[in-house]
Amino acid sequence: MLHASANEAPAHAKPAPETARKEAARPAGEKEGGKPAAIAQPSKTPEKPGEKAADKHGAKSLIQKPLIDKSALEKPGKASAASADAVASTVSAQSEDEAQIDLSVKIAERLAEMRARQAARAASAAKAKRVRDAKRKQETAIAAAPKVSNHWDYDGEFGPENWGKINPAWAQCGKGNRQSPIDIRDGMKVDLEEIDFDYRPSTFSEIDNGHTVQVNVAGGNAILIGNERYELVQFHFHRPSEERINGKGTEMVIHLVHRGLGGKLAVVAVLLERGKGNEVIQAVWSHIPLEKGQLASPGVEIDPLEMLPERREYYTYMGSMTTPPCTENVLWLVMKQPMTASPAQMALFSRLYPLNARPLQGSEGRMVKESN
Repeated sequence: MLHASANEAPAHAKPAPETARKEAARPAGEKEGGKPAAIAQPSKTPEKPGEKAADKHGAKSLIQKPLIDKSALEKPGKASAASADAVASTVSAQSEDEAQIDLSVKIAERLAEMRARQAARAASAAKAKRVRDAKRKQETAIAAAPKVSNHWDYDGEFGPENWGKINPAWAQCGKGNRQSPIDIRDGMKVDLEEIDFDYRPSTFSEIDNGHTVQVNVAGGNAILIGNERYELVQFHFHRPSEERINGKGTEMVIHLVHRGLGGKLAVVAVLLERGKGNEVIQAVWSHIPLEKGQLASPGVEIDPLEMLPERREYYTYMGSMTTPPCTENVLWLVMKQPMTASPAQMALFSRLYPLNARPLQGSEGRMVKESN
C-alpha cells in the first residue's frame, strides 16, 4: 500500500482560504505567476490518403464559396460610404458624358453658324463683285462708245471735219454723197420754171443761236415752183458765202429756208456783195439780242422781197443742209445775181461771226441746172 508523501496534499483536501481567494481573483486562463494558461487545441482528425487532393480539386470545383468583404462586415458605414461614392462617381461620369455631348452639340451648332455666316459673306462678296464687274463693264462700254454731243462749231475739235463723228445722228455730215455747199460749175442751161415768190410784209422774231443770226418770219410767205409750194420758215446769214460760182464766192450770203409738204426743204441762196445798204438787214441788225440764245420780237414788219435781186435767174441742184445734221434731199436755188449790203452792215456781222461757212463739198457727179 502506497502512502502519500508528506509534501503532497490529499486530492480531496480543500485549499487554504488565502489561496482560494487568489485563485478566484485571477483572470480566467492565466496561470499562477501571471502567465497565460495554454489553450487546448482541438485534435485534428487524421487525413486519409487522397482526401486532401479531393478537397482541393473536387470540392473547390463543385462549390465556389462567396467572397465576403470582411471590412464591410466589420465596418458597414464605410461600405455604405464607398457605395455612395461609387454611385456619385457613376453619376458624375454620366454628367461629364452628357456635358461632353452638350459641348459637342454646341460646338457643332457654332461651327454650322460660322459656316453659314461665311457662306453668306462669300455670297455677298460674290454678288458685290458681279455688281462691280457689271458696272466696270458698263463704264468701259460707255468710255469706248463715241461721245455724243449737240455742240458743233466751224473750227477746232467741233469743226466741220468732225461733225459726222460728234453725234451719230449727224453721220451724213461725214458720209453723205449729196452734201452742200458745192462749187457750181458748168451748169446745164435749160428752160427752168420761174420761181414765184409769194412774199409779203410780215412780223418776225430773231435769235443769235451761237452759229448765226436767225430770223423767224410769220406765216403766209412762200415760194411756188411748178405745182409745189414751200413755206418760208426762217432766213439766216453766213460769212463768207458758202456757195461758189465757177470758184468765186462773195463776202456774205443769205439763206432763206422753206419747207414743203412731207418736210421737203427748199433753200434760196442770195449772195451779198459790198454796196448799198439793205433795209431788211438794217432792221434785223437793229434788233439783234444782247445775249446769245435770247429771242427778240421787235413787233415791226419786214418785207422779204427786199432781199431778192430784180433778175430771178438761178442755179439748181440737189444737196443738203450746210449745218448739222446735214440732212440731204434739199432743193437748192442759188440766185445768179447778187444783192448788196453796206460795209457797216457787213462789219457788224463780222464782229459776231467772222467765219461761219462750211467748206465746199464734193459734187459727186451731181447735175446742176442753170436757167437761161
